Amino acid sequence: MHKLLMAGFLSGMDACILVWLILIILFIVGELATVGLTSIWFAVGALVALISAFFGAPFGLQIVLFIAVSLIALAATRPLANKFINRKVQSTNAQSLIGQEIRIKKQVSNIDQTGMAVVQGQEWTVRSADDDVIIAQGELARIKSISGVKLIVEKIN
Repeated sequence: MHKLLMAGFLSGMDACILVWLILIILFIVGELATVGLTSIWFAVGALVALISAFFGAPFGLQIVLFIAVSLIALAATRPLANKFINRKVQSTNAQSLIGQEIRIKKQVSNIDQTGMAVVQGQEWTVRSADDDVIIAQGELARIKSISGVKLIVEKIN
Protein backbone atom coordinates (compact mmCIF):
# COMPACT_ATOMS: atom_id res chain seq x y z
CA MET A 1 0.00 0.00 0.00
CA HIS A 2 2.90 2.31 0.80
CA LYS A 3 4.19 1.88 -2.78
CA LEU A 4 0.78 2.81 -4.13
CA LEU A 5 0.86 6.00 -2.10
CA MET A 6 4.36 6.79 -3.29
CA ALA A 7 3.36 6.28 -6.91
CA GLY A 8 0.43 8.65 -6.44
CA PHE A 9 -2.25 6.06 -7.19
CA LEU A 10 -4.03 6.62 -3.90
CA SER A 11 -4.35 9.81 -1.92
CA GLY A 12 -4.04 9.71 1.85
CA MET A 13 -7.81 9.82 2.27
CA ASP A 14 -8.34 7.05 -0.27
CA ALA A 15 -5.76 4.88 1.47
CA CYS A 16 -7.49 5.33 4.83
CA ILE A 17 -10.84 4.44 3.30
CA LEU A 18 -9.31 1.34 1.74
CA VAL A 19 -7.70 0.30 5.05
CA TRP A 20 -11.00 0.64 6.95
CA LEU A 21 -12.90 -1.25 4.24
CA ILE A 22 -10.40 -4.10 4.40
CA LEU A 23 -10.60 -4.16 8.21
CA ILE A 24 -14.42 -4.21 8.13
CA ILE A 25 -14.34 -7.15 5.75
CA LEU A 26 -11.76 -8.99 7.88
CA PHE A 27 -13.73 -8.44 11.08
CA ILE A 28 -16.97 -9.60 9.46
CA VAL A 29 -15.29 -12.69 7.98
CA GLY A 30 -13.76 -13.40 11.40
CA GLU A 31 -17.20 -13.07 12.97
CA LEU A 32 -18.74 -15.45 10.46
CA ALA A 33 -15.96 -17.98 11.00
CA THR A 34 -16.53 -18.23 14.75
CA VAL A 35 -19.38 -19.66 16.80
CA GLY A 36 -19.81 -16.74 19.21
CA LEU A 37 -19.63 -13.00 18.95
CA THR A 38 -15.94 -12.19 18.77
CA SER A 39 -15.19 -9.34 16.39
CA ILE A 40 -18.45 -7.65 15.39
CA TRP A 41 -17.70 -4.76 17.75
CA PHE A 42 -14.49 -4.02 15.90
CA ALA A 43 -16.35 -4.06 12.59
CA VAL A 44 -18.66 -1.38 14.01
CA GLY A 45 -15.65 0.65 15.15
CA ALA A 46 -14.04 0.30 11.72
CA LEU A 47 -17.29 1.42 10.08
CA VAL A 48 -17.31 4.62 12.17
CA ALA A 49 -13.64 5.18 11.32
CA LEU A 50 -14.45 4.61 7.62
CA ILE A 51 -17.20 7.24 7.75
CA SER A 52 -14.85 9.68 9.46
CA ALA A 53 -12.19 8.99 6.78
CA PHE A 54 -14.77 9.62 4.08
CA PHE A 55 -15.42 13.07 5.57
CA GLY A 56 -11.69 13.81 5.73
CA ALA A 57 -10.93 13.30 9.44
CA PRO A 58 -7.24 12.99 10.29
CA PHE A 59 -5.93 9.44 10.63
CA GLY A 60 -5.23 9.91 14.36
CA LEU A 61 -8.87 10.81 14.97
CA GLN A 62 -9.96 7.79 12.92
CA ILE A 63 -7.89 5.53 15.17
CA VAL A 64 -9.33 7.14 18.32
CA LEU A 65 -12.88 6.74 16.96
CA PHE A 66 -12.21 3.11 16.01
CA ILE A 67 -10.93 2.23 19.48
CA ALA A 68 -13.58 4.23 21.37
CA VAL A 69 -16.56 2.96 19.38
CA SER A 70 -15.29 -0.64 19.48
CA LEU A 71 -14.86 -0.55 23.25
CA ILE A 72 -18.21 1.18 23.84
CA ALA A 73 -20.00 -1.32 21.59
CA LEU A 74 -18.25 -4.19 23.35
CA ALA A 75 -19.08 -2.91 26.84
CA ALA A 76 -22.69 -2.10 25.95
CA THR A 77 -23.63 -5.30 24.18
CA ARG A 78 -21.36 -8.11 25.41
CA PRO A 79 -23.32 -8.90 28.62
CA LEU A 80 -26.56 -9.00 26.64
CA ALA A 81 -24.97 -11.10 23.90
CA ASN A 82 -23.56 -13.57 26.46
CA LYS A 83 -27.01 -13.97 27.95
CA PHE A 84 -28.46 -15.06 24.61
CA ILE A 85 -25.45 -17.05 23.40
CA ASN A 86 -25.25 -19.13 26.57
CA ARG A 87 -29.00 -19.89 26.68
CA LYS A 88 -28.42 -23.33 25.21
CA VAL A 89 -26.72 -24.69 28.35
CA GLN A 90 -28.78 -27.68 29.40
CA SER A 91 -28.74 -29.52 32.67
CA THR A 92 -27.81 -33.17 32.45
CA ASN A 93 -29.61 -35.97 34.21
CA ALA A 94 -26.67 -36.15 36.58
CA GLN A 95 -27.46 -32.63 37.80
CA SER A 96 -30.79 -33.94 39.10
CA LEU A 97 -28.84 -36.04 41.62
CA ILE A 98 -27.70 -33.00 43.57
CA GLY A 99 -29.45 -32.85 46.92
CA GLN A 100 -30.34 -36.55 47.00
CA GLU A 101 -29.50 -38.75 49.96
CA ILE A 102 -27.44 -41.84 49.18
CA ARG A 103 -26.11 -44.82 51.11
CA ILE A 104 -22.33 -45.28 50.94
CA LYS A 105 -21.26 -48.72 49.61
CA LYS A 106 -17.51 -48.30 50.17
CA GLN A 107 -15.94 -46.05 52.83
CA VAL A 108 -15.31 -42.49 51.65
CA SER A 109 -11.85 -41.19 52.48
CA ASN A 110 -10.37 -38.41 50.38
CA ILE A 111 -6.91 -39.06 51.81
CA ASP A 112 -7.03 -42.74 50.79
CA GLN A 113 -8.92 -41.88 47.60
CA THR A 114 -11.68 -44.35 48.33
CA GLY A 115 -15.44 -44.13 48.19
CA MET A 116 -18.25 -45.63 46.16
CA ALA A 117 -22.03 -45.54 46.02
CA VAL A 118 -24.71 -46.85 43.71
CA VAL A 119 -27.18 -44.18 42.65
CA GLN A 120 -30.13 -45.02 40.42
CA GLY A 121 -28.40 -48.24 39.38
CA GLN A 122 -25.15 -46.46 38.45
CA GLU A 123 -21.90 -46.95 40.34
CA TRP A 124 -20.24 -43.64 41.23
CA THR A 125 -16.91 -42.71 42.73
CA VAL A 126 -17.61 -40.65 45.84
CA ARG A 127 -15.51 -38.02 47.60
CA SER A 128 -16.30 -36.01 50.71
CA ALA A 129 -16.81 -32.26 50.45
CA ASP A 130 -14.57 -31.98 53.53
CA ASP A 131 -11.18 -33.73 53.24
CA ASP A 132 -11.11 -34.41 57.01
CA VAL A 133 -14.43 -36.28 57.07
CA ILE A 134 -14.53 -40.05 56.58
CA ILE A 135 -17.91 -41.56 55.77
CA ALA A 136 -18.21 -45.23 56.69
CA GLN A 137 -19.81 -47.93 54.57
CA GLY A 138 -23.59 -47.99 55.10
CA GLU A 139 -23.85 -44.38 56.29
CA LEU A 140 -26.04 -41.81 54.59
CA ALA A 141 -24.66 -38.84 52.68
CA ARG A 142 -26.15 -35.98 50.67
CA ILE A 143 -24.88 -35.18 47.18
CA LYS A 144 -23.61 -31.59 47.12
CA SER A 145 -22.16 -31.47 43.61
CA ILE A 146 -20.68 -33.48 40.77
CA SER A 147 -17.07 -33.05 39.74
CA GLY A 148 -16.38 -34.88 36.50
CA VAL A 149 -17.42 -38.47 37.27
CA LYS A 150 -17.28 -38.09 41.07
CA LEU A 151 -20.05 -37.30 43.47
CA ILE A 152 -19.06 -34.78 46.11
CA VAL A 153 -21.05 -35.53 49.25
CA GLU A 154 -21.53 -34.42 52.83
CA LYS A 155 -22.14 -36.76 55.71
CA ILE A 156 -25.65 -36.72 57.17
CA ASN A 157 -25.53 -36.79 60.97
